[in-house]
Amino acid sequence: MSHTTSHLAPVRGSVLAWSRAGALFGLMLALAGCGGGSNSPAGDVAAAAAAATAGPTAATAAALVANVTIQPSYHLAPVLPGDPDDVDRDGHSASAHRAPREVGIPASRQGASTKALTYQEVVEGASRAHAMSVGAAAATAATTVTYTPAQIRAAYGLPPVPIDLGNITALQAAQLGAGQTVYVIDAFHNPYAYGELLAFSSLFGLTPCTQKTLATTATLPLAAPASSGQTACEFYQVASGNAGSIAGTAPRYDPQWAIEIAMDIQWAHAIAPLARIVLIEAAADSMAGISDAIRLADAMGPGVVSMSFATAEGSFVAANDALFQVRGMSYFASTGDSGAAVNWPAVSSSVVAVSGTSLSYSGSGARSEKAWSLAGGGVSAAVAAPSYQNAALLHLAAGTRRSVADVAMNADPNTGQFVAVIPNPLTCTFCQVSWVTAGGTSLSTPQWAGLAAVANAMRALAGKGVLGAPHALLYQSLARPGAYAAAFLDVAQGNNGNCVTCTAKAGYDGPTGLGTPNGLSLVNLLAENTAAATSAPTVNPSTVKGAYGQPISFTPSVSSPDAYSLALSGAPAGMAVSGSVVNWPKPVTGTYAVKVSAKDLKTGLTGQGTITIVVAPPPPPFVSSASLTATVGKPLAFGVSAGDRYPCKLSLVGAPAGMTLAAGTMNNANVNWPNPVAGVYRFTVRADDAQTALSGQGSYTVAVSPASAPQVAAGNVAGSGGVPLSVKVGVVAANAYTLSLAGAPSGMTIAADGTLSWPSPVNGNYGVTVQARDSRTGIVGTGVINVAIGGNAGPQIMASVMSGVAGKPFAGTITITDAGAGLIGVAAGASNAGIQVTTQLGMNVTTVSWAAPVAGNYSVQISVTDSAGRSSMASIPLIISAK
Repeated sequence: MSHTTSHLAPVRGSVLAWSRAGALFGLMLALAGCGGGSNSPAGDVAAAAAAATAGPTAATAAALVANVTIQPSYHLAPVLPGDPDDVDRDGHSASAHRAPREVGIPASRQGASTKALTYQEVVEGASRAHAMSVGAAAATAATTVTYTPAQIRAAYGLPPVPIDLGNITALQAAQLGAGQTVYVIDAFHNPYAYGELLAFSSLFGLTPCTQKTLATTATLPLAAPASSGQTACEFYQVASGNAGSIAGTAPRYDPQWAIEIAMDIQWAHAIAPLARIVLIEAAADSMAGISDAIRLADAMGPGVVSMSFATAEGSFVAANDALFQVRGMSYFASTGDSGAAVNWPAVSSSVVAVSGTSLSYSGSGARSEKAWSLAGGGVSAAVAAPSYQNAALLHLAAGTRRSVADVAMNADPNTGQFVAVIPNPLTCTFCQVSWVTAGGTSLSTPQWAGLAAVANAMRALAGKGVLGAPHALLYQSLARPGAYAAAFLDVAQGNNGNCVTCTAKAGYDGPTGLGTPNGLSLVNLLAENTAAATSAPTVNPSTVKGAYGQPISFTPSVSSPDAYSLALSGAPAGMAVSGSVVNWPKPVTGTYAVKVSAKDLKTGLTGQGTITIVVAPPPPPFVSSASLTATVGKPLAFGVSAGDRYPCKLSLVGAPAGMTLAAGTMNNANVNWPNPVAGVYRFTVRADDAQTALSGQGSYTVAVSPASAPQVAAGNVAGSGGVPLSVKVGVVAANAYTLSLAGAPSGMTIAADGTLSWPSPVNGNYGVTVQARDSRTGIVGTGVINVAIGGNAGPQIMASVMSGVAGKPFAGTITITDAGAGLIGVAAGASNAGIQVTTQLGMNVTTVSWAAPVAGNYSVQISVTDSAGRSSMASIPLIISAK
């Protein structure tokens, strides 16, 4: 059983291999994925063994190879990396200059097998036990780091993807793979492959691909994609049929292959964002099915084929080499993820064998790498040494066999890369995008395929044909030390086993081949662009947008084979460059054309480009509006404020006489009107920003009501001749007031506190008017006190002016007395239906209540009759204020 080379950190795997020596020509039928675990069903192994025992013919051996099941053997990190930071979505590649995401692995999960975990198992913290391959070890790292596309492009010397793809040059388009095709070969169907690719592209600021369909009757080869004026890639998802045909029905869904598919297409797109991607899904997870998918790619036209799967080599290799010898096609395959081992199809001399490294990149400076301990590689037992692997050139002892690998790139899942996945569509509820950390030579392979697509685009721009097999160009660089040092990072640390050829060293070695790519320098090597070594850096024009006063930071898009420095000319005050980043802490409104110069630090050549910076004006200060009420003679005070990031000066425009504004804390002020005058007034509060010279205003309305007269309680008072009389008269007023009497008998007075006094009352009935004059407004309120002296005066009703607050329950009492008779009846009424009047205690006490008072002036009327037939009436004021 074979497996795709998909690892997601940390890694664990196993290989189950069997053979029938001699009878099957050394055929290895355990198909081990690049990471290598084998899950061959017992039935497959038993059937193959039985056939071998029976003495199989060559046809039988071929049938066995064709029908062996191939399954993915990826790994998922036991912890999720979390959602990537949303800093690249605007296309500025800001994460390129940051350290990668680092997540700790709990001790309980360190060293556990994480092979073929589902997303749900990772979420739940599950880990399953798997058989380990000989010599393999569980990952014991305490942390895993995860890189973004911008970080990988920066680490490997690829230029940032331009922000405005609508205004790129032909060279920029070529550097993004425009006009080229990458064929991704996988098995089974991922129904969400395109959605995952869109989510990946959106979050990381990559151009989205346009989804295309291909009819089963489509004419092959395909028409070449556009190479100029292209601003988006094309994405095809095609099912392969028998003998390289296009099937009309997609294969069944498989959750493991779905993750492999997601990783392959996303990272091919990250390296060659404008290249056309054709995902070919094999109908079956067998060698026959995979071979049919490769045949379909071969029929579709020139391009680069990415194959992230592997199986142990055997004598069948030569018989399958025709798959990889189609003119105009370049083939890349993973070397495997089980440590030192030689696997097909990477072992084919017509295929570029891609191995893996452990990457270290902090966001600045140069990257460092070492051989990944589980990367495949070794010396073939089945394939003769190809001419491009000259022993003298490789500084190896004379050999007659193919050496694997050819090249390498980041593959260690503990230094992995983000991949967007959608959980099993058959079981998930909302099928939202989630993120995992991916590794394995399954990851390095599609990235190398993307680099080859970029090289083909550069060759097309120069009027040259496509690469085809690139081996000669890659290996011949060793004969030119300067070219080799420019194109490759020579990885000389680490190992993938304990064998003689398992240790990385200077120059060519088995674990990492020639080394890892130095971005555009490697592309120029493959494009045979000798002029590139002496060309000046290219500064790609772009537009940067920002807002007044809000810091702007961006990284100019520069294409350069070497390290470079940046300088600015025509920059506005305050703008400066720091390393490869341009910063403007306090932008000012306007449009600016800034020339950015990039100087090659090796050659001294300088290139220039114009960056247009558009700074939008800030919003004006915000001042709220309001409507207020006031009363004549009662001071009015309220606060106003302005919403603005800078200090503002507040002022009144059109305010009534006597109203003033006093500044408070920043952008706050107090408005005062000591003596409001009746009327309705409309004015504005204006805020002027001295920093931006912008202003804003809010509209205010103040309605001043006429002052109300003081309220004086009316009532009845009884007394005896010659006996001093003293009662308290209730008064409620908004301001200070003075009291006086009208119609009072001689000797009767009233004090300032409302005490009505008569030291020597004379028998008789008197109607005395109590007058309360508002000292501020001069308005007079009155109340009549009926005074009866001598005899039976009848019922007496006494109460102060009652008052309450709107919305708060009110309760008050009215007292009734009658010295000469009993009370036989009390009648009460009120000027609002909500006011309740209840008589208690033998009619001597009447309670007034209101559950939900409403602001206003009201009255309660009381009429009392006693047993002598006498009656009295009174009107008691009830004042409910707003607050």
